[in-house]
Amino acid sequence: MSDNSTLNGRTALVTGATSGIGAAIARNLAAQGAHVIVVGRHAGRGTAVVGEIADAGGSARFVSADIGDPADIEALRKEAGDVDILVNNAGLAIWGPTQTLTVEDLDATYATNVRGPFLLVAAFVPAMLTKRSGVIINIGSLAATIGIAGSSAYGASKAALTSLTREWAAEFSGQGIRVNTVSPGPVDTPMGSPDVLDQLAATTAVGRVAQPEEIAELVGFLASDRAAYITGTTVHIDGGRTAI
Repeated sequence: MSDNSTLNGRTALVTGATSGIGAAIARNLAAQGAHVIVVGRHAGRGTAVVGEIADAGGSARFVSADIGDPADIEALRKEAGDVDILVNNAGLAIWGPTQTLTVEDLDATYATNVRGPFLLVAAFVPAMLTKRSGVIINIGSLAATIGIAGSSAYGASKAALTSLTREWAAEFSGQGIRVNTVSPGPVDTPMGSPDVLDQLAATTAVGRVAQPEEIAELVGFLASDRAAYITGTTVHIDGGRTAI
């Protein structure tokens, strides 16, 4: 377990935290001393992440919720209680040509990637405002900035989430709440197929995919007081793809 205790006494809620980037973020925040609420739909994987954190000396618990379901968000708010750090990581990526995507695909994408974070912020920000302290981190995507064939619905939804970051920063930062987006490029997670990841990796300046832990390091920094003057921005962590 890391001896970095910069988040001691704080509670962090991470959605989509049962695997991939979300699980890495949960482990990172716990290593900094936060009590982490691991949120996801798969109880077995969520319990495993909690076990990893506990084995490393950290504190965490699992809460089952589907971020695309407003009723689940309401129940999550009641079960989780107040939080100091909210990480909107849960995402749905349905890939394919625009003409083949159904209305149901589009609605499901926006329900998870846009409506879910919106309702989560609406649910958890009042307590942050009362304390005049809090951090909200949205996990965006390279697809929100760079045109990628087959990612129209996903990319547009992540662009909307990035816009919400700016709106929320304008709304809340003067009251002690920082809001930022972390925008990864290709990351080695179950969400991406190896072929697609390899193709995207070849377009980056560094020529490789990222590991989830690399994304989590940035999130961990932004969640801490070390980033006290950073709000309303999108931090690209994409191997230089947006620079070339």
